[in-house]
Amino acid sequence: MPIEFNLKDVTHDVMVKFVESHLPYAKKPYTLRAAHQPELDIHALASKAEVYNLETSPKVIEEGLTEALKLMLYLLADGYRIKTPLFSIGMSIPGEYDGTESGLQDGLHPEARIHGSAFLRDYLKNNVRLAFIGVDAGGGVIGEAYDEVSGLANEAATIGGLLTIHGAALKIRSGAEHSGKTGLFFEPEADGAPVQAQIIVTNEPMTIKAIVPALETGRKYQLKIVTQSSAKGSGNILKEPRTIYSDFTLLAK
Repeated sequence: MPIEFNLKDVTHDVMVKFVESHLPYAKKPYTLRAAHQPELDIHALASKAEVYNLETSPKVIEEGLTEALKLMLYLLADGYRIKTPLFSIGMSIPGEYDGTESGLQDGLHPEARIHGSAFLRDYLKNNVRLAFIGVDAGGGVIGEAYDEVSGLANEAATIGGLLTIHGAALKIRSGAEHSGKTGLFFEPEADGAPVQAQIIVTNEPMTIKAIVPALETGRKYQLKIVTQSSAKGSGNILKEPRTIYSDFTLLAK
């Protein structure tokens, strides 16, 4: 039986701006990005229920979401394909084969494939208006942080493991006056001192590879890059450092 979403007809306004492209196959130097993209966990998501005048209490939404996601996890692991009003999720097995193999390669494991539903695509198409607000003048962007140990993007940082950061105008450089103040830092979400990555393996304008320093396990961190390199890629050293923040946090593991 299909599930119907009885949402109120509202129009959402999303501000977008040009940011420097960090994709290696990009044909043009800029892409569009939403200007306001705060992260929400299940508790924070449920707390928004009153904002949208939903009749179900935030507590019920939070508890229901948590239990529903647990159930979907177990069903997915058992081989079920799951369809919800917003997305469908199923299991896929990576690799290509010629059919003559007599066994599976070591370390092979399934992956999740998530696809947005037609309802989700239509809702975004019909109810969201984009408002252009110009070019991001921040001088650089952190587009993605890929945890090489867990295989997760923009989600985790494995302590002692390699973290690959893709973006634009990232290269870390320092003049004599600001030596020691530049680098890659992990800033704790609530309070506490930032932790600097001591080992930078790759230091390029579009890619930073670093060993994740000793963070507090289970705590979320925002990435911060402080550099005196010119954002225009001219190789010049700026008089004052510029700072680039990620718009996501990473869970230390």
